[in-house]
Amino acid sequence: MIRTITLKFLLIFLLAIPTSVFANFDFNSNCLKAYQQIFELKLSSARQLIVAEKKLNPKNTIVPLLENYLDYFYLLTNESKQEFDRLKENKSDRLDLIEDGDEKSPYFLYAQAEINLQWALIRGRYGEYFTAAREIKRANSLLQENNKRFPGFHLNLKGLGIINAFLGNLPDGMLKSTLATFGIKGNLQNGISMLDKLAENLPKSKYEPFYEEVVFYYSVVLTDIAHSPSAYAKVMKYTDKFSELNLLKVYLQAQVCLRSGHTEEAISILNNKPAAAFFQSFPYLDFLLGTAKLNKLDYSASQDFNRFLQLNKGNSYIKDANLHLGWISLLKGDKAAYIGYMSKVKSNGYTYQEKDKQAMNEASAVVPNINLLKARLLFDGGYYEKALDVISLDKASAYAVGRDRTEFYYRSGRLNDELGKDDQALLNYQNAVNSGKDLKYYFAANSALQMGKIYEKKKNYPKAKDSFNLAIGMKDHDYENSIESQAKAGINRVK
Repeated sequence: MIRTITLKFLLIFLLAIPTSVFANFDFNSNCLKAYQQIFELKLSSARQLIVAEKKLNPKNTIVPLLENYLDYFYLLTNESKQEFDRLKENKSDRLDLIEDGDEKSPYFLYAQAEINLQWALIRGRYGEYFTAAREIKRANSLLQENNKRFPGFHLNLKGLGIINAFLGNLPDGMLKSTLATFGIKGNLQNGISMLDKLAENLPKSKYEPFYEEVVFYYSVVLTDIAHSPSAYAKVMKYTDKFSELNLLKVYLQAQVCLRSGHTEEAISILNNKPAAAFFQSFPYLDFLLGTAKLNKLDYSASQDFNRFLQLNKGNSYIKDANLHLGWISLLKGDKAAYIGYMSKVKSNGYTYQEKDKQAMNEASAVVPNINLLKARLLFDGGYYEKALDVISLDKASAYAVGRDRTEFYYRSGRLNDELGKDDQALLNYQNAVNSGKDLKYYFAANSALQMGKIYEKKKNYPKAKDSFNLAIGMKDHDYENSIESQAKAGINRVK
């Protein structure tokens, strides 16, 4: 169903709320239209509306919040550290303007909390953990207070839900330790519950115009933080209400399709994305398309990765894109080109993202085994039977002791797991743990994590807990943060 908001509806929405709420925080039809366009990634047209609003209503203190939304999504779509360093200077001026607003408005504390939370989420991507922790603490305090003052103001629950989900699944590190010092903790399931209720109920309330934002954050929590088995079903359900001319919808749907093995659907979504000059440039969508194609061993994916590298003006996923181009060369039998791309992985781009850190590690490792690489890609694409066919031709003894044999056990375990062969999967995973627990690769740790999930499903909670703790106990490997956060979430579920 295509979601549209007419001017008539917006006026009805405004009239439904007491005018005293909007003294200086005038979320009028012009501002709501700008807000909606931000969540369609039509940033240029949203910016024009905001500029017009500032001229027409210079005292409107909702404008600094909208400007912050613009910066937030601009930074998310271009991944530029340089732009982040430039734009973060806007934060304090915007807070000063908002603090001059009407203290009796529910937006007074809410807008301050939102700006702090948005910058905290961006800072975390670039390692500014101490400042991010302070901003999260501030946002949490403001939202808690606003919820006491205005318990019927449902938008408070959005920020509180995000904070709970984010903090409830945070891996060990500086950010977590700093937040613990501040006395702030979260609960992943509570956060998910808050966001789920909002996503379900907002369309039936006067807060319906804020639906896209709630679903955006809920999708990120389900897909990237909770790694929820229900992520695909829920994200596709809730984003279905978005307009078809919404590039953010394309991103959210393609991302969850890729993460859940719905490769053909991801390719279709990305190939049919809306294209117009008023959409924000989003090269990462080309990266996603290349990833989807390569996961079905379609080597034309190289065109998409190269397009990403040509259009990308940011700092992230450059190493990962070159890693994928190297894999394509290797799979096509061109080892010399593979080596050339591994050199690019080492020399180009940055390691702000975990994927780029992993790419650096892979570029420094031995050349991957062709069959294991094919199985890995096909597994990620959801082609489990094809992947199993590729590696079932070999026995463990065909692989060298160490990385390759551990990966063979791990890949076999993942495939049998997805195909519902729990006993065989557990055997494979245990072999991977035994073979790789002392190696600096993620295969053993993730095998322990997946064992925990199988035992949890079987309601064997003691063994599930033991497996999750085993995963947490393995350190200094790729994807350590992700595996640890998932294992901790598992322990919380089986307590």
